Amino acid sequence: MIKLAVLVSGGGTNLQALIDALDSGIITNAEISVVISNNKNAYALERAAEHGIDAVCISPKDYAERVLFEEAFLTCLNEYRPDLIVLAGFLVVLWKDLIRQYSGRIINVHPSLIPSFCGKGYYGLKVHEAALARGVKVTGATVHFVDEGTDTGPIILQKAVFVQQGDSPQTLQKRVMEQAEWEILPKAVNLIANKKVSVTDGMVTIKEEWNGEYDENIDCGRRRT
Repeated sequence: MIKLAVLVSGGGTNLQALIDALDSGIITNAEISVVISNNKNAYALERAAEHGIDAVCISPKDYAERVLFEEAFLTCLNEYRPDLIVLAGFLVVLWKDLIRQYSGRIINVHPSLIPSFCGKGYYGLKVHEAALARGVKVTGATVHFVDEGTDTGPIILQKAVFVQQGDSPQTLQKRVMEQAEWEILPKAVNLIANKKVSVTDGMVTIKEEWNGEYDENIDCGRRRT
């Protein structure tokens, strides 16, 4: 059984997707040990508490210097000794000490099909505003490992979502969450928890029993073994 630390900044809909997947058995061999937020008002903390999960806020506003916040955050995280850190709408840029200490054990869900609309400055509604401004017909979401770049780590799963005529950034964001993020994030956690994910030369390989059918809900364009 692996221990998860889920990092959040807002409402926690992706956290709820993980909790629901654990309750329903979509995710096995895992448990959420702690939910940590940088925002005292994050509803995600209430979601965690309602499910008996430790909910902690460590806000940079409470520290005179950024380095003190980073030290406190990492100390708290280490107390729970997580096997996997899940960024579920966490709006703080991770720092090198944390990334290096948990190398290969941090994943993030991003609301686009990387490498489109990703990198510095692309988060939240800004991603969907950019997609609509460019006039793309297909967008989606990506779950990837976190490295020292911005949205540059190895891709684990992706799922496409069609853009509809008349979409606003808000309606597109909602559809991407419902049709993609809430599906592929729990599936990625389950694959990792059951040791079905490996990374070689920056490429992810997923090992699972092949029944002769392609499940379009699992991913787009991954390699099978």
